[in-house]
Amino acid sequence: MSGRRVPFEAADLLHTVRGFLMGGADIIPGVSGGTVALIVGIYSRLVAAISHFDLALLSHLRRREWSAALRHVDLRFLIFLLAGILLGILSLASLMHYLLEDQRQPTYAAFFGLILASTWLVSRMVQRWSPVAVASLVAGAALAYVLVGLPLLQNPPPGNAYVFFSGMLAICAMILPGISGAFILLILGKYTDITGLLRSVLHGEITTGAILTIAVFAAGCGIGLLGFSKVLRWLLEHHATPTVALLCGFMAGSLRKIWPFKRDLTPPLAELKLKQFENVLPDTVDGPVLLAIALALTAGAGVLLLERLSRRGGSAIR
Repeated sequence: MSGRRVPFEAADLLHTVRGFLMGGADIIPGVSGGTVALIVGIYSRLVAAISHFDLALLSHLRRREWSAALRHVDLRFLIFLLAGILLGILSLASLMHYLLEDQRQPTYAAFFGLILASTWLVSRMVQRWSPVAVASLVAGAALAYVLVGLPLLQNPPPGNAYVFFSGMLAICAMILPGISGAFILLILGKYTDITGLLRSVLHGEITTGAILTIAVFAAGCGIGLLGFSKVLRWLLEHHATPTVALLCGFMAGSLRKIWPFKRDLTPPLAELKLKQFENVLPDTVDGPVLLAIALALTAGAGVLLLERLSRRGGSAIR
C-alpha cells in the first residue's frame, strides 16, 4: 500500500448516514438494521462484505497483500457504515427511549407507515411473481408474524451452550429485514443477562464468569454472522427473486410488532424492552388516532417520494 492519504469522498459520508439510520432503527422494537439496509440500497453489498471474512482474506493477509485484503472485505465501506451505526445508537438512544416511552402511538405510527411503504418498494424489486416467489413471500410474512408475537421465555436453559446458541440466532436475525436481533434475545430470555453483564464489565465489575459468558456470546455472534451471511450471499446471487420475496415477507410480517394502536399488558414501571403489548383497534376516531394515521401516511409518502427522487435506474437492493 502507498503512503498517500486516501481522500474523504461523498460516498463515505453517504455510508455514514446510512449507518446512522441503521443504528437508529436498531433501537426500535420490531425494526432492524437489516430493514434499513434494504431500504437504502446497500443490503447485498453489506451481506457480501461480511461474508468475505473467509479463507481468501487469510490468504491475502499471509501474503501481505494488504490492498487486496482491504478490497476483498470492502473495508472502507464497512468502517464508515459501522461508524454511522455506532453514532446512530449513541446519539438517538435517549430520544428513541423518550419517544417510545411517552409518545409511543405516534412513533409507532410513523415507523409503520415507513415500513409499509418500504415493503411495497421491495416487492417491486421482485422481477417476476412466480408461484415460488409468492410462496416465499407468504412464508416470510408468516414466520415474521409469528416470531414478533412470541412470548418472552421466562426460564431459559442454563449454561454457555445456550448463550452461544442465543448469540448465533440473534445476530442472524439482526441482518434479516423485519426481525430485530435484540427482540430475538428477549424471546430467548437472554437479553437482560447479556446486557447486564456488559454493563457490569463497563463499570469495572469484571469477573472470570462474566468474561467467559461474553466471550461465548461473541463467538456465537461471530460464527452466526459469518455463516449466515454466506448463505444469504449465495441466495441473492443464485436465487434472487424468491430471496427478495422472502425478505419482503419478513418486512410485511414484522408490521405486527409496530402496529401503532396497542394495550400495555405490563406494569407501568416495567423496563421498556420488557414490555408486552396487545394490538387493538381504536375505540374512537379521536385526535390522537387521526394524528397517528396522518403520521403513518406522511411517513409512507415520504419514503415513496425519496425513492422517486433517488431512482437511478439500478436495483435498490444492490
